[in-house]
Amino acid sequence: MIHRALPALRAAPVWIYVILIYGFIFLPVGVLVLFSFQGSRVPVPPFNGPSLQWYEAVFTDERMMDALTNSVIVALASSLVSVVLGFLAAYALARHRLPFARVLQGFLTAPLTVSYLIIAMGLLITFNQLGVPKSLLTVGIGHVVINLPLCFAIVYSQMGAHQANIERAARDLGAREWQVLALVTVPMMWPALFAGFFLSVTFSWDEFIIAFMVSRFEVTLPVEIWSMLRTGLNPKTNAVGSFVFLISVATVLLLDFVVFRRKKT
Repeated sequence: MIHRALPALRAAPVWIYVILIYGFIFLPVGVLVLFSFQGSRVPVPPFNGPSLQWYEAVFTDERMMDALTNSVIVALASSLVSVVLGFLAAYALARHRLPFARVLQGFLTAPLTVSYLIIAMGLLITFNQLGVPKSLLTVGIGHVVINLPLCFAIVYSQMGAHQANIERAARDLGAREWQVLALVTVPMMWPALFAGFFLSVTFSWDEFIIAFMVSRFEVTLPVEIWSMLRTGLNPKTNAVGSFVFLISVATVLLLDFVVFRRKKT
């Protein structure tokens, strides 16, 4: 009996550590979600609920729905552009000998090391100098700037020699370059493209700093949430925050099940 209990006793500190770490990370989110179901107007203990009235208030708020629509449009469009440009850049650097290839690769991945605040300030100055008005377009451009390096890094890391051999075989069989790219390379790289796209959607979906600094009247959901928070906390802000968290988690889980589980299999 003692020998059987020893492995469980040895594993107990590990489980305690894991529970404490995850509790520390997710406790604020849990409190946010819990008080989004608060029955009263004050999101503080004691808990009075559950009630769905604040979720109903969110989905019947016209400004909130406009911001939600804007976020979806920006996230999908900027992620699609980021994946296409990142794939083309990765293909060029992985399959062709370009002058200063290492320098170009460094420039492409440099935004990953730069603060979003610095990028947002640079974009704001650039748009002002060019006379480009603040809009969803400028927000989308900003999100392409931060997501393109991510897509490039993911796709570039998955371009191996075995894929180059298959592409070479397709050329030997008479395929043109665009046919190799569209019918051979893209299907082989779809898990990396899928991963880059959905990670970009996740980052764009809840990005605030760039969206705040380069937008004016057409705002995204995080900017609208910030506007609500200026008047103080209430269960409605908790409800919309819980919704944003749910979408982010659902996107990451979809990415995990579709791409990484399939890759392991």
